[in-house]
Amino acid sequence: MSATVATTCPYCGVGCGVLAQVAVDGAVSVQGDVAHGSNHGRLCVKGAALGETVDLQGRLLHPKLRAEDGSFRRASWDEALDRVADGFRRIVDQHGPDAVALYVSGQLLTEDYYVANKLAKGYLGTANIDTNSRLCMSSAVAGHKRAFGEDVVPGCYEDLDQAELIVLVGSNTAWCHPVLFQRMVRAQENGARLVVIDPRFTATCESADLHLPVKPGTDVWLFNGLLSFLFQHGVMDVGFVDTHTDGLNATLATAAAEAGDYATVARICGVQLSDLLAFYRLFARHERVVSLFSQGVNQSSSGTDKVNSIINCHLLTGRIGRPGMGPFSITGQPNAMGGREVGGLANMLAAHMELHDPVHRDIVQSFWSSPHMAAQPGLKAVALFDAVLEGRVKALWIMGTNPVVSLPDADRARRALNACELVVCTDVIEHTDTNRHAHVLLPALAWGEKDGTVTSSERRLSRQRPFLPVPGEARADWRIICDVAQRLGFAEGFGFQSPHEIFIEHARLTAFRNHPPGNGDLPASPRQLNLSGLTSLTRQAYDSMRPVQWPVREDGSGTARLFAGGQFAHPDGRARFVATSGRAPANATDREYPLVLNTGRVRDHWHTMTRTGKSPRLAGHTSEPYVDMHPHDALRSGVRAGELASVHSRWGSMVARVRHGGGVLAGTVFVPIHWNDQFASDARVGGLVNPVVDPVSGEPEFKHTPVRVEPFPVRWYGFAIGRQSLPTSALSYWTLIRGDRFLRYEIAHRERPGDCSAWARTWLGAHTSDADWLEHDDPSSGIYRAAWAVEGRMEACVFLSSRPDLPSRHWLARLFGQERLTESDRAGLLAGEPPGAGIDAGPVVCSCFGVGRNTIAEAISADDLDTPAQITAALRAGGNCGSCIPELRRLIAETRAAPTV
Repeated sequence: MSATVATTCPYCGVGCGVLAQVAVDGAVSVQGDVAHGSNHGRLCVKGAALGETVDLQGRLLHPKLRAEDGSFRRASWDEALDRVADGFRRIVDQHGPDAVALYVSGQLLTEDYYVANKLAKGYLGTANIDTNSRLCMSSAVAGHKRAFGEDVVPGCYEDLDQAELIVLVGSNTAWCHPVLFQRMVRAQENGARLVVIDPRFTATCESADLHLPVKPGTDVWLFNGLLSFLFQHGVMDVGFVDTHTDGLNATLATAAAEAGDYATVARICGVQLSDLLAFYRLFARHERVVSLFSQGVNQSSSGTDKVNSIINCHLLTGRIGRPGMGPFSITGQPNAMGGREVGGLANMLAAHMELHDPVHRDIVQSFWSSPHMAAQPGLKAVALFDAVLEGRVKALWIMGTNPVVSLPDADRARRALNACELVVCTDVIEHTDTNRHAHVLLPALAWGEKDGTVTSSERRLSRQRPFLPVPGEARADWRIICDVAQRLGFAEGFGFQSPHEIFIEHARLTAFRNHPPGNGDLPASPRQLNLSGLTSLTRQAYDSMRPVQWPVREDGSGTARLFAGGQFAHPDGRARFVATSGRAPANATDREYPLVLNTGRVRDHWHTMTRTGKSPRLAGHTSEPYVDMHPHDALRSGVRAGELASVHSRWGSMVARVRHGGGVLAGTVFVPIHWNDQFASDARVGGLVNPVVDPVSGEPEFKHTPVRVEPFPVRWYGFAIGRQSLPTSALSYWTLIRGDRFLRYEIAHRERPGDCSAWARTWLGAHTSDADWLEHDDPSSGIYRAAWAVEGRMEACVFLSSRPDLPSRHWLARLFGQERLTESDRAGLLAGEPPGAGIDAGPVVCSCFGVGRNTIAEAISADDLDTPAQITAALRAGGNCGSCIPELRRLIAETRAAPTV
């Protein structure tokens, strides 16, 4: 084994510490870092499976240029970089700096983000640099700035341990941030109460003391009602409000006018009045309250107002800056906050300075000695791609993100790229929905190869360190940007030789002209983002840097909580109450589109699956795109669970499997965000999503798109499992799932093969006369199944039926791990069922330990298990990240209720 390397997980914003080792055979093992303050050794299943995602399959390893026929050819770095620099220079010379743009990612390290922002805003002279973090947390940024004067999360994870009441708003934390959620569960065990506010009944809600299933888009009414309730009942910190805030009277007047009557609030929000008042009383009675919010709040055309309506309640009660309390934005990406620190958003400058402020522009330009400082905010993500489509932006450099999948109205983004003169994509994966539209492909380093820093949701800087060799000709993002900058004539500003040098410059900028009041023309209030204690780090000290929360003092120590003294970042040092009015989402449902589409994540996948899609362990829990519907809506739409349906909006359509998960309100549907053209035939939910944005933050409305659902008629359903990839172009529907030593395809088609045997042999590649071929064909029932063995070893199988209720895939997948098929295996293949009891473990419930549903149910019955802890003791299931514990509870209830045979 190689030496253990301490690094940071590349998934969500929790920022968990990871210890990685590489074995002699190249296998990577990971475990949680017990010394890291974010996770204390715990990892969720995605983090635990990181070692399964670092292979080079599908990697972009060399620069490539697109030819006129659309194909890509390998190029040298010099040729590719010259193409980028020459293209940007020509377009800037002909059309001005705002004709070029960068679209970057929360997957970048802070050092990468820093040089990208410096190039765009300080040297090219355009603020047209935005990030996919715009899509997930920019409403939180805008809310923080309005309330506090700066984009600051006041608290830390330790506050969860000390809270008396935890309020989760718009966050399925049990699935999306499992390590944090287990911390909340432990707080509950110590007496804390948990309230979950979410239109869906999610896995998180199963642990809640109170769930408020609010109608989508009504959060402002809910929290304005809470503000009025607190004020009317005297739950107000008068000293704090008078000394440290402004704007209360106008905010209270607005709240009282529309949310002073609690019965009206309950009706608007669609919740029981008794539940609404129970929540209000819990908030009033408990001093130590942490309110955590995420995409369910941010991803809205009124997201910024939702954020401020939550913050208002904490300001009124003075519950901020002290242990166990405060508003807390949970970030979705590993370095969304690091990107915010260096100005990765189109309306910001580096070091939390404001682009519209001439003093701030002067500070940054003086520090950079830059020739062309952008003077106006740039185009935010959705508007940026509109400008590309309209021809106003003629060159676009995309780094580490997949906007053809992730943007709203994603087909419009696709058309924009097709119309763009120059599209450059820096990526680790060669074939993505976005990369196919590039003119230049530049290979970047991936997690395990990259070197730099990230910042978590609690302002904790951590190192990502390399432990794998650089593959092919891949380069660090910061180096690629510097190479282009130097070719553009900006060598003096981009002569960095290491990420350490970039980090030191970034840290120095946070401290530059950042002093307390009373210093002449300096800012009236110092910026909270200050890394002055890290400005003198040597290369060795940077390499060994331990996680630390900013602001970082001169002695190198961090700061867990901010605003403890009531000093905020507005010029007068006071926080601001922000009057917020509830307003319905911009696009309402109608007779043509009667349902509301909500989008989000599933438990074991991440973004567009370029990483998690490689892990067999992570594919087992949710393997197909789905549309979750209330049974009444499914009946009215003419669709049934297990069958395929098409989902339509004014902007696009997709196809997915119908599911009744029991968690959606009537009138709403839920679709996961992860699937794309690399993993499914037609499942990009971004193509449907409402492109309206919040007027303040520019964040899109991912949680409220009017849709209709219709049957997707097919003549047969099926699945195939094989060792090699299979052609899919002739199928009406397909989804790809990567397994251990096999690939699985869920398939369906509008026409049934005339000769199933001939079709199956050709499709699977088993058309030789001596193929070891097993098959069963029953035309009367519409059932066909076949298996192909090579030298007694399973090579592929296919099962077809006129109905979607096909045999279990899980016992069949097990056969691909055997050296030879037994006679009982062959009999089971022909019969379409496992040859004995206990062979089929069932769908995966616990991905951490690979424990299936059938195994758990059998243990519950056989051993009379009645708690998740007993299941963990017997089978290990639920004993790691805990994200499957809600499902274990359901299994206990279902198994207990099932009739005995």
